[in-house]
Parts: sequence; structure tokens; C-alpha cells
Amino acid sequence: MDSVEIAMALTFVVIASTVVLYALERYAIETVALGSVTAFIVIFYVFPVETPDGRTIQTGDFLAGFANPALITVICLLIIGQGLFQTDALEGPAKSIVRMTRGRSHRAAIPILIVVGVLSAFLNNTPVVVMFLPILTAVAATVGQSPARLLMPLSFIAILGGMTTLIGSSTNLLVANYAAQISDVRLSFFSFTPIGLIVASVGAVYVLFVMPRLLRSRKTMAEELQVTSGKQFIAQIEITYGHPLVGVESVSGMFPKLKDMTVRLVQRGQKPILPPFENVVLSPGDTVIVAATRTALANALARRQPLMETEGDGNGSGRETAPIQAGSISLAEVVVAPASRLMGRTLPQSGFYSETGCLVMGIQRRSRMPRMAMNDIRMEAGDVLLVAGSESEIGRLRGNRDVLLLDWSTAEVPRKRYAPHALAIFACVVALAATGLVPIVATAVAGTFAMIVSGCLNIRQAMRAIDSRIFMLVGASLAGAVALEGTGGAAAIASGLAHVLNGAPPPVILSALFFIVMVLTNFLSNNAAAVLFTPVAINLANEVGQRPDAFVVCLIIAANSSFATPVGYQTNLIVMGPGHYRFNDFVLAGTPLTLILWLTFSLVAPWYYGL
Repeated sequence: MDSVEIAMALTFVVIASTVVLYALERYAIETVALGSVTAFIVIFYVFPVETPDGRTIQTGDFLAGFANPALITVICLLIIGQGLFQTDALEGPAKSIVRMTRGRSHRAAIPILIVVGVLSAFLNNTPVVVMFLPILTAVAATVGQSPARLLMPLSFIAILGGMTTLIGSSTNLLVANYAAQISDVRLSFFSFTPIGLIVASVGAVYVLFVMPRLLRSRKTMAEELQVTSGKQFIAQIEITYGHPLVGVESVSGMFPKLKDMTVRLVQRGQKPILPPFENVVLSPGDTVIVAATRTALANALARRQPLMETEGDGNGSGRETAPIQAGSISLAEVVVAPASRLMGRTLPQSGFYSETGCLVMGIQRRSRMPRMAMNDIRMEAGDVLLVAGSESEIGRLRGNRDVLLLDWSTAEVPRKRYAPHALAIFACVVALAATGLVPIVATAVAGTFAMIVSGCLNIRQAMRAIDSRIFMLVGASLAGAVALEGTGGAAAIASGLAHVLNGAPPPVILSALFFIVMVLTNFLSNNAAAVLFTPVAINLANEVGQRPDAFVVCLIIAANSSFATPVGYQTNLIVMGPGHYRFNDFVLAGTPLTLILWLTFSLVAPWYYGL
């Protein structure tokens, strides 16, 4: 055996081992991916291989995948999606949809799922699912339906929508980019949208009308936490000049702009005004004492004109540290510890704000709800304080002996005031990419920069949106594709498939390719399966003398058919926990869908491509 044959054999061993290790999940995906890249570098250093153009494959060829334009595009789209999520840009339309579903049947969720499918065609699936997961839960509660019947369809419909355009899924971009590098196939934004819509529409009928009947109703995390999610905090709103509540008048004993809060007292100088409130007009200098849930208080902070201030403690003591930057506020809950120095003191007396830099937004006492200003309440052991501060300030509370930080409760306040910016940036990215005026990678990078510069995201949030598993997995998969192509392994696989299917008509070969990739994508990453099979699909098309674009599109749609296991796609993992799904739930509901897509493509593709 010469060095090329040895390198080819070892390449197959490394790829097979990598596949097994990915499936076993005993080691981190990043570790396995890095190990495979290292193995390729060593193999091709010991057994040099020359490409057909006479160039020796170098170490840099295996590392080039980590700077692949398609991978950069995927990462940038993840960050742009994070910007939409961080600003709650879709909250307004979502709430309108929820209001429209009140009093209707369980099929009221269908319009929302259709919206998800449309959005997923132009946005990475993961942030779409994350944004709509609580919306679907709210719709399920509104119509009396178990959320477990809607969350898996949410993931599946997002995947179906993602297979209809070039940027709908990272898989689509990676395959199209790699196919353009090694062949004459050039896929534009809507190249495979017609056949993608046909296949996705057939699958959507199953997901929307059949699959919910196969899923069992289970108690979800949201239902288990329902008792605690509605707990009330005592909070106060200082009415200053220019405050959005100035001039607001009570109507029927309530204040319309505080509909999510219960107003317990309005303190006007030394005079307390108690409910019911009749003809009370709020004016500068008033202090409004409210009882509200954490969600309501978070929304008060997140508004474009916040109802509650985070620049000071309202007691004239000033702020010793730099003010919290707009949009970078986190909320967390802390419990007053036994023997705490806070016990028996009010907030102004405690110096909590000056010491920690965290502003107390509300106090919750399980035994009773005192009707007094928050700053007049003397704290007791067991009181829960809702505090606001930067992430670093909240983190430092872990070492505070006076309070116990509930880590699970820490969450950032959405940057709702930047929602119009996020929507405008997203619209520009999609429009430029769809028209082809600017390369997708350029629009994605520019969109990422615009999200950060406009304040929709900060650097830390943008970096957090980057999934290291995707980065390493894609880079390693592209390295494997280089090894397969350089040693002739991809051509050998294509020749083997062509030999096995010798004499079979092209539609049968195309259907067989779809089935093989469809099975693998449910146990591997769809990106890994797609990138590894891209040269195989193109070589197979050349072997049988058919259009390579048909085989590339076949690969894209098959690699997106990851419904039969929860590990097939990350959105499946996202809904698995909240829906309390088991592995068998995905097998039961997802396997029929994969078979339906396979049969649909096998019947439609020969007609569509004229095979």
C-alpha cells in the first residue's frame, strides 16, 4: 500500500471512531472534534498526500475549516438571533397572537407554529424556538391544552421551516458553501425553496394535525413551578419629573398603566392615600407602593421608558459605583440569612446598596404582605429580596454573609428599548441576503456589528451566543471532508454506492442517498453528516451522469430530517426538558415524520429535477 491508500484507510478509521464517540456522548463534543483534527494532522504529516493539482495537503488545510465563511455566517446569525431574543423584539406580535387565541380550541396554536416556520426560514432555528417556547406554553394554558403536546411540534416545525431557504439552517449554508468550493454547483437564497416548501408542507400537516395526538400529556416544569411563579413582591415606584406615570389618573379605583401590579398605597408627602383610588392623579414627588410578581417588575425595568429607576437607591445616599448601563441589568433573588446584619433594619438603614452595588427592587414576605412603603419595612430572616445589578455585582453576592443568593433566579432584563433597532437590523440582513446584492457572510458580519454598536447586545452577550460545540463540530467535519477528498475517499464511497446500485435508475439512487443521510443525521450532528457527504453526493451525481444540484439539495433536506432522536438537533434538546419528554417520545413521534419526508422527496424530486 502506498501512502495515499494508508492515509485513506486511516481517514476512514478516524471518521468511524469519531462517529461512534459522538453517538456514545461519553466525551464532550469539543474534545472528540479536536481529537479528530489532531489525528488528521498527524496522519497526513506521517503519510504525505498530494492533491490532483500536485499540491501536498498541509496542516493549514485541516485548520482552514475554522475560518470557513459559512461557519462565520452561522456564528453571526446566532448572534443576530440572540439580539432579537435579548431585546424581546417579537414580544409585541407574540402577545397579540396569544390574545387572539383566548377562548378558542387547541388548534389556536397552529397560527403561531406557522409563524415559527416562516421565521425559521430566515433565522437560525435555535433562537426562534427559545423565543416562542414561553409563548406556546402561554397559549396552551389559555386553551386548556397540555404544553407537552405543543413544544415538540414547535421544534419540528422550526426544523421544517429551516430547510426551505439558504440561511434557514446552518446545514444549508455549510453544504452550499462547500459544494461551491469543490464543484460548479451554486445555490442562491431561494434555489431549493420550491421543493423545500413541498416537502416541508407535507411534514407540517403531520406535525400540526397528527403528531399532537401521539404525544402524551405530561406535567411540565412550568406547571410544577406555578405555585412559586406567582409570588408577590412589595416594591415602590418613585414618581419624578418626566416619569411616564406623571399625570396618570385612576380609573375605577385602578391605574391603567399599572394593570399588572396591585397598587397598595400612594404616599404623597406625609399623606398616605389608600385604595380604592378615586380621582387620584399621580404627580412628581409621589411614591407608589405596589405588589407585583417578578415578571411584572422585570417588565417595568425593561420598558422603553422604565417605570422603575436603577440609577440610585431613592434615599439620597447616592451611588458609590458606576451606574448600571442601560440594558445590562440582571435580576436575582436573595434570602435574608439567619443572624444577618439586615435583620431589624430598613433598606436605608442597612446600607445594602452602598455595600453591594445592587438595588433592592422588591421585598417578599411569606407570612404577610405589609401595607407600607418598601423603605419602611424592617427586614426579617427568610425575607426574599428581588435585587437588580450588573452581572458582576450579582455574582459578588455569593460571598455575602447577610444574604443567600438563589443562583437559579439570576436572569438579565430584556433590552426592550432596543427592539426596533434589532428588528431593523434583522430586516436589513435578510433583505440584502435574499436579493443577493451583498454576500451572506458580509451581511451577517455587518449585522452582528450593528447589533453590538446599536446597544442590542454587549460583547459578553454576543460571545455567549456562540456555541462552542457548533464551532468545533463544523471545523472538525470540514477537516474530515478535506481528508476524504484529498485521499479520494469520497470518490471511493461514491463509486461503492454506484456499484451497489448498479443499474438502478437515478431516482432510486437519489432516494437511497436521502435515506442513508437521514438515518445518520439522527445520531450525529446534521452539520457533520451534511459536510461529510457533500463530496460523496457530488461524486455520486457525476458517476451516474445526473445533475449535481439535485443531489446537493437531497443532502440538505435529508440532513435536516433530524426528528427521530432528541440528540438529532439542538432544538429537540431545548424542548425536551420543559416538555418532560423521554427518548421514546421522539422515536414515536419523529420516526413517522422522517419516513414521510423521505417518501415525499423520493416521489417529488424525480419530477422536479427531470431525472
